[in-house]
Amino acid sequence: MFGADPIDPATGKLVDGGIERRTQQCFDNLFGVLAAAGLGPDDVVKVNVFLTDMNDFAAMNEIYAAQFSEPFPERTTIGVASPPLGSNIEIKLIAQRP
Repeated sequence: MFGADPIDPATGKLVDGGIERRTQQCFDNLFGVLAAAGLGPDDVVKVNVFLTDMNDFAAMNEIYAAQFSEPFPERTTIGVASPPLGSNIEIKLIAQRP
């Protein structure tokens, strides 16, 4: 299991933008780690999404759905007070080798 915040790898800072941009950055970071391990989105079996505002769920969900093919991995979305670095989202996932 490993997680990602919406950090721009080039700057080490949170990316600017709304929940859509930050959700995509989380997945870009996570999939970069997966690729380095020889894995991909189809190897993901569980995703945990932490949101500071559950009103962002629908927008996050659109980005989430575009990352995976069916059957989608199991997912839990949790409302939280304060993810690291003052972000409004953090995503963690579990992947396994086939």
